[in-house]
Amino acid sequence: MIVDAHQHFWRYDPRACAWIDARMDVLKRDFLPVDLVPHLDQAGVHATIAVQTQHSVEETEWLLELADANPFIAGVVGWVDLQADDVEAQIARLSTHARLAGIRHLVQREADDRFLLGSAFGRGIASLGQAGLAYDILIYPRHLAVAADFVARYPSQAFVLDHLAKPEIRRGAIDAWAGDLRRLAAAPNVWCKLSGLVTEADWRTWTAAEIEPYLDAAFDCFGAARLIAGSDWPVCTLAADYSRTMAVVRDYVARFTSAEREAVLGGNARTAYLKTGPDGRTHR
Repeated sequence: MIVDAHQHFWRYDPRACAWIDARMDVLKRDFLPVDLVPHLDQAGVHATIAVQTQHSVEETEWLLELADANPFIAGVVGWVDLQADDVEAQIARLSTHARLAGIRHLVQREADDRFLLGSAFGRGIASLGQAGLAYDILIYPRHLAVAADFVARYPSQAFVLDHLAKPEIRRGAIDAWAGDLRRLAAAPNVWCKLSGLVTEADWRTWTAAEIEPYLDAAFDCFGAARLIAGSDWPVCTLAADYSRTMAVVRDYVARFTSAEREAVLGGNARTAYLKTGPDGRTHR
């Protein structure tokens, strides 16, 4: 079973989608399950994890409704205000939905580079474990050292690093990023998504060969047991269509054993997000 562990849906609203700038006109429209299904069929992808794009409980509830109506959406990574006084109640209410798989905050947009270490935010993170929810870490390379300190505070919490922390592939910057990634990967409760990489390279001229050193570093740091494939659709369409995007990781793992390929392309997503056992059933 192949799982795309990172894709988005939205109804385009210029205010809610203010991050979509003039370079991204192709994204200024609705992207819904009906738009994704043909790409899944063509690429041989069986299930997805839909990930939030807004700091909005309403968006999370909408994504869960989409999951109810579209069985291929196996899980949702949503948002709650992790700094709120009633965060436990918010999480308890949303986690009654079986397809809520995790929570994410758009940390890369926060002005404070040490945002993850805030005490109020930490109380919210501590509440996630009780509900069996993963936390997606969305950051830039400059945040990796802080992220390593952050995850060390919560050794029993499952964390998933999005997009390899967005390495600067178009500049060829790798050494400092790889060193900081290794420090984060030392925490055994952290998984890492091989997603969003085509848009960190040059959108027009990128090649799989340019991305391969970053995949090499990721496998060296995390191993096949903690890496998860994802597309970042529809954002990936700025640089490549869905099938070509998924092929970057799919082609790369062709050199590994069948068990390692299955883990990266689906098994690890089920472990990190869906808590499925060897029988394939969900045990959240």
